Amino acid sequence: MPLVQEVPAQVRSLERFVPLLGQTAVDEARALAQGLHERLAGGVIWNVNSTAVGGGVAEMLHSLLGYARGAGLDVRWLTIGGAPEFFRITKRLHHALHGEHGDGSALDEAAHHVYAKTLSRNAVELRELVRPGDVVLLHDPQPAGLAPMLLAAGARVLWRCHIGADETNEEVELGWRFLARYLDGVGCMIFSRQRYVPARYRDGRASIVQPSIDAFSAKNIELDEHTVRSILVHVGILEGPPPPSPRYAFVRSDGTPGRVERSADILRLGRASAWETPLVVQVSRWDPLKDMLGVLRGFSILVQNHAAPTVDLVLAGPNVRAVADDPEGPAVFEAVYRAFLEQPPAIRTHVHLAMLPTADVEENAVIVNALQRHATIVAQKSLHEGFGLTVTEAMWKARPVIASAVGGIQDQIEDGVSGVLLRDPTDLDTFAGELHRVLADRALAERLGAAARARVRERFLGIRHLVQYGAIIERLLVA
Repeated sequence: MPLVQEVPAQVRSLERFVPLLGQTAVDEARALAQGLHERLAGGVIWNVNSTAVGGGVAEMLHSLLGYARGAGLDVRWLTIGGAPEFFRITKRLHHALHGEHGDGSALDEAAHHVYAKTLSRNAVELRELVRPGDVVLLHDPQPAGLAPMLLAAGARVLWRCHIGADETNEEVELGWRFLARYLDGVGCMIFSRQRYVPARYRDGRASIVQPSIDAFSAKNIELDEHTVRSILVHVGILEGPPPPSPRYAFVRSDGTPGRVERSADILRLGRASAWETPLVVQVSRWDPLKDMLGVLRGFSILVQNHAAPTVDLVLAGPNVRAVADDPEGPAVFEAVYRAFLEQPPAIRTHVHLAMLPTADVEENAVIVNALQRHATIVAQKSLHEGFGLTVTEAMWKARPVIASAVGGIQDQIEDGVSGVLLRDPTDLDTFAGELHRVLADRALAERLGAAARARVRERFLGIRHLVQYGAIIERLLVA
């Protein structure tokens, strides 16, 4: 079976943005795309990462490539493959660039051997597709080691780093030293924050582009209350029966109808949540840096120490058997489940651990959409975060968000205006107190949610993201 797989990208029209951003913004984006098309002269813009499902990078690529294709550009998406040992090493790199130990294994010459050998095998297949003069955008550490081979083949290579750490420590330095031999020859790099750029690349080659969401994807399209309830009852998050004449349908990115068919795997002590019960929700990959454990323990403090209304917690993530590039997922879910079992029954009856189906990417997305829209509060208590698209998504749905003041979350939320920032993500008492404050003050929750949606409309929709990428690639082509 080939290691390199092409991911289909559906064509999406930029005209969708006119009601939100106006005709002028759309016309400017289309003009930039036309100029880029002419400069490419038949060349292709390739995006390469490690997975088409799970995580914010894959979600952004699905939408951004669709809009780029709709604007007339030949943009394509490839995923690379490898053995579990390769993905263990890249996960170790992921943690290191966040300043964490991960599994603590050595990023030594043995690791380089596995990493480089795997990517050399992928490069053999890539060279059958990529032609001299094509543009290749490599995303994150997994495919970074392809850069020297692609440059030697005559491609124009950019590296997009979606992760990073606000403060440098030994782990961060270790991660950058590992990648340096593969990246030092790359002349154009893109980061989400200026503070993520390592000192060795602060020489003019780095650009800053903040991520975005697609307001018209299955993850973010408007859903009425009837559809939200139907979906959440069907997948098992809410107690049934579904409302009269339930609606499970949604519109896919290619304009065809979709339907929620699958259910979630949910671990709980008792019954599903009632429609009327307030929900605290965190949607994340099962990754230790997302701190699902901390959310569970903070929620336990809320229930035990505050005179809070009846409230349930839903911790939701992908099915741990479905995300190939995240070998830690099963272990993290198991750790969260053990912590769940340690809670007294009075807490466990209000906690729901949900593994959402991922066989159909857009079905998964609309389930998340429904869950975020129904949430009373969306939490994102990450210990580290590259940007935090789940925050952006919840803000777009006008939900009050309580999130850690780490990484790109700080660029999204204005504390006390468009959400609540936790200065110390490990302070569970403060987290519980903020949950109680927002749960108890409906007017505050509504103000935070309204300001959150307005901020996303202004700064974090996909057309801005596309224009920035286009300008960077244009500069690369004329250099």
